Amino acid sequence: MASLAGDPVTQLRGVGPKLAEKLAEAGIHRVEDLLFHLPLRYQDRTRITPIAAVREGDDVVVEGEVRIADVAFGRRRSLVVRLQDGSGTLTLRFFHFSAAQKNALQAGTRLRCYGQVRRGASGAEMYHPEYRRVEEGESSVEDTLTPVYPTINGLGQQQWRNLCGQAVTRLRGAAPPELLPPLADFPIGLVDALSFLHAPPPDAPVAALRDGEHPAQLRLALEELVAHQLSLQDLRALQQREGAPALRQGEALLQQFLAGLPFSPTAAQQRVIGEIRADLAEPRPMLRLVQGDVGSGKTLVAAAAALLAIASGYQVAVMAPTEILAEQHRRNFSAWFEPLGIAIGWLSGRSKGRARSQALAAIASGEAGLIIGTHALFQEDVAFQRLGLVIVDEQHRFGVHQRLTLTEKAGAEVGRPHQLVMTATPIPRTLAMVAYADLDCSVIDELPPGRKPVDTVLIDNKRRDQVVARVAAACSSGRQAYWVCTLVEESDVLQAQAAEATAEELRTALPQLRVGLIHGRLKSAEKDAVMTGFKAGELDLLVATTVIEVGVDVPNASLMIIENPERLGLAQLHQLRGRVGRGDTASHCVLLYQSPLSRNGKQRLGAMRASNDGFFIAEKDLELRGPGEVLGTRQTGLMEFRVARLPEHNHLLDRVQAIAGEIQARQPQLAGPLVRRWTGSSQRYAKV
Repeated sequence: MASLAGDPVTQLRGVGPKLAEKLAEAGIHRVEDLLFHLPLRYQDRTRITPIAAVREGDDVVVEGEVRIADVAFGRRRSLVVRLQDGSGTLTLRFFHFSAAQKNALQAGTRLRCYGQVRRGASGAEMYHPEYRRVEEGESSVEDTLTPVYPTINGLGQQQWRNLCGQAVTRLRGAAPPELLPPLADFPIGLVDALSFLHAPPPDAPVAALRDGEHPAQLRLALEELVAHQLSLQDLRALQQREGAPALRQGEALLQQFLAGLPFSPTAAQQRVIGEIRADLAEPRPMLRLVQGDVGSGKTLVAAAAALLAIASGYQVAVMAPTEILAEQHRRNFSAWFEPLGIAIGWLSGRSKGRARSQALAAIASGEAGLIIGTHALFQEDVAFQRLGLVIVDEQHRFGVHQRLTLTEKAGAEVGRPHQLVMTATPIPRTLAMVAYADLDCSVIDELPPGRKPVDTVLIDNKRRDQVVARVAAACSSGRQAYWVCTLVEESDVLQAQAAEATAEELRTALPQLRVGLIHGRLKSAEKDAVMTGFKAGELDLLVATTVIEVGVDVPNASLMIIENPERLGLAQLHQLRGRVGRGDTASHCVLLYQSPLSRNGKQRLGAMRASNDGFFIAEKDLELRGPGEVLGTRQTGLMEFRVARLPEHNHLLDRVQAIAGEIQARQPQLAGPLVRRWTGSSQRYAKV
């Protein structure tokens, strides 16, 4: 059977070079691409509603005769058309119109209109409805639900409906091939699923379509998720094809390091170190994600991996998303590694002049065995002598491309360096299966002994004075506290101003306390000095923006106030809460919210109060905010599916892994066409 896979869109009626260029912007190059450009939702235009029966908020089709069309002058000039059908009168209002449009809407013209009904000064109205002239004797309405397609500037819904309609018409004669193994338990095949979703019948179950649970949607979602899984596994194979240094030295150095610690690693840490040791010994790149809850000891695991690489004669790069976290790593690794004679390099965006030149020279010569920094590490002028291991902290803050760019700096004779990526934001298993299918996953599912759960309470901002008194009581007993200011705006300037105002307010209210302030606008040395002072006990209360979300470890801090927590996602709130509860004293987190709370806000803050389990929090966050938000803005490209939805389609993921494995083992020739079908020319990572 012939296929549409190779037919360019220019074969369709009405598609010339200009329209083809516009379609290419939306990733549409072939007729088959239009079949997989699926509707976002549907409108019901299959029945005409009498004007007398329309209700405010309804999306309806009405038909009637124009009684009058005139320009009304008020706060905004508008074209007002009165439409009458024998049962009542409806006003059509257009704020953008032309003289030709007004002239075409003469009294006596019969129109069929579709739009949302509003309540206006003169009764029921529609703003800018879709409409067309109805000829004498014409009575038929749409015989299917009307699709609403994703679009770009310059392409209207009518164009999409026309083009996709042409593609569906050609579907029966030149169907795209089935690329999945036979699915006996799916009641609908590929061709029927595509035909149905582009033009559902009037009696189609609208609720199931809205929720993504119709069998046609599930059939295509399954295929799309399989294609996504295969594309990430292709990326993994591409990276591992180049080989990596087998790092088999360092056992003695690792044992020396562990013996010098004032505590013993947990069983979970030892298990994950063992998994990493086995990976590093292989002549192919380790690609491993380590996730664990706040305070589970991921940094110690990273240090163990770094020692194995350094003892084998290779350099290690540790990349963190913020200077504060990078500086925290520098302090920890320096305390651990300098007694072992390991030189540490430092590079951030603020490294300038002579300091930067010296750092670059130490990295290039191999003098620095461990190099810690921010995104500055993958800038063009940074050259490593022998980069054998890349450790990326808070992976979700970086895009996949950024991580892979750093691994390209290893040098031709090294191959690909091993990769260890870490996150303190627990990722739901279902999401990890999709977003990190190119990585092996290790979970540190045990907290160090003595860690107490943090007691979390919700307090209305109207009781702010009581919260201030609570801070005074905690600090007067020798404990320390955080006060975190949050703003919706991403602006460092506005966040800094809010934190400064709060710090001033608290200094006035609590003159007996030593109050510090930290925000993103401070210079690196200033932030370092404030954090060092707080850690040393020279400050009682630290007012901060969310820059302290990760990496700050002050065991004496036992109280955290988070102002306006309803503005933050659950994962970020959980990260902030993790800054307390690091000592042996009972710790508390106060969520000082602004009432009234939205329904979503109540659910999020209720989850925080109910549980300290990061994986429970992550599942709830996924349910409430969706995968793009949970993974972080830099990762959202991973989750831009056409049909598949998470978490609604989580139940398909075990099946997806099984099918992807079957294709790779038995029908590898299907993998390429399947990935191309769903990712088109933008196969996301293989070019990196």
